[in-house]
Amino acid sequence: MGYPGAMNDLSTSGTVALVRVEGLSKSYREGGHDHVILSDATASLFRGEFVALLGPSGSGKSTLLNLLSGIDAPDSGTVIVDGVPLTEISERERTLFRRRHIGFIFQFFNLLPTLTVEENLLLPLELSGKIGVAERRKALDLLDQVGLAGRESTFPDRLSGGEQQRVAVARALVHQPALVLADEPTGNLDSKTGASILSLLQNLASDRGATLLVVTHSQEVAAAAHRVLRIHDGRLAEEAVELSRS
Repeated sequence: MGYPGAMNDLSTSGTVALVRVEGLSKSYREGGHDHVILSDATASLFRGEFVALLGPSGSGKSTLLNLLSGIDAPDSGTVIVDGVPLTEISERERTLFRRRHIGFIFQFFNLLPTLTVEENLLLPLELSGKIGVAERRKALDLLDQVGLAGRESTFPDRLSGGEQQRVAVARALVHQPALVLADEPTGNLDSKTGASILSLLQNLASDRGATLLVVTHSQEVAAAAHRVLRIHDGRLAEEAVELSRS
């Protein structure tokens, strides 16, 4: 099943980077040895583009997302998001920045089972202190855009996997983040549902001018991206996007 909506012709010439990573290194101590995850990684993500991040399991893809969002701190190097040097501010400041400017989507949805669809959707707004009548209305409009109008009082266990991921997509975008980080967002879905979710995510992120970074093992997902980054043996490099369309 092919993934629609590819936009590989985006030109970043003259565009200011939303995310800049310079000389980023990260390792963990395991069994008395240092396990290098990233070594001197450098990259830029531009406003409004869709970038796929590839690499084998355990190569450091999720670690890179954690570093880009300020959840984790590198051993060395710099992460700058929307002009803010995340590697130079406090953990609390990183948390507040993340709540306001970054959206997350996970492979296993990560919806809170004791909250309704609407309550899950509004959670980022509540955490950032931006909840009100207008915000609730916009959130319900977004729920309509992901095809779940009228399901706001439903609990996650009453939704299919694809429906839960649609809620997760809406939740990631409800606070208008500049950067959306998606960790295998189609990995737990069948190919048809995954293609639908990716297309939805691309369109909604693009409409809002958000930069989208998707961790994936899927070559089809990667082929839909503007650019592809790959992690291998601790190194981060850009690779050519193959334009194979039917």
